[in-house]
Amino acid sequence: MSLTDLPASRTENGSAVIRVLSYNVRSMRDDNAALARVIRACDPDLVLVQEAPRFFRWRKAAARLAAASELVVLSGGATAAGPLLLCSLRATVERTEDVLLPLTPGLHRRGFATAVVRFGGARLGVLSCHLSLRADERHEQAGMLLDRLAAMDVPHAVAGGDLNDRPDGRAFGALAGGLQDCWAVRPWGTEHTSTPADPRQRIDAIFATPGVEVLGCGVPTGLAGVERADLVAATDHLPVLAALRVPVDTAAAPLS
Repeated sequence: MSLTDLPASRTENGSAVIRVLSYNVRSMRDDNAALARVIRACDPDLVLVQEAPRFFRWRKAAARLAAASELVVLSGGATAAGPLLLCSLRATVERTEDVLLPLTPGLHRRGFATAVVRFGGARLGVLSCHLSLRADERHEQAGMLLDRLAAMDVPHAVAGGDLNDRPDGRAFGALAGGLQDCWAVRPWGTEHTSTPADPRQRIDAIFATPGVEVLGCGVPTGLAGVERADLVAATDHLPVLAALRVPVDTAAAPLS
């Protein structure tokens, strides 16, 4: 699939084609104008952020990023230990929940930013994560992620983030065993996400539950409006962009 073939967002007989972006923003310590330009060029409906600001005036920083990206804050940030969700005005928000994971003494606190949203008649669980640097804890957190998606009680879900793990790792493998690894299903763009100046490894990914159709997924290098200089300046990871077709939820009650 060429870069120009990634489908645009739309609704089709109640189902929805949406764009989901996963992006580690390194606490917005780099070029925030470049970061916003990359996000806008990807035209996402949902942004799964990792390493959002967590300390002084973190809510204002999240609001600035959302506004500069022409999006709104959905959930997360310091209350999820870094993961953050942004969304477009296409999304109808049903509920949100920030989840703090068990703390291992001496290690960084981790969490999930989660939400359930609707696009037309399509209902979708959403989760942003940033897994541990330590292999055993990372594998446990992957299991918690799968459990959390199951507990959302929605027919379809998407999860993504900085896994701190490669596709041959245990945590990555656990997620790919229970979900669709969107890059592996339908690769688009390029694969490696770290580091922007010399990408050699895929440690960031987007996953979807089996009923979601993956239309394309990868790093949007070469996408119109996404400049290499901006990718290098924005943060220390490359983003992952996926186009997904989410079926209509026939069991859901209509919104009043």
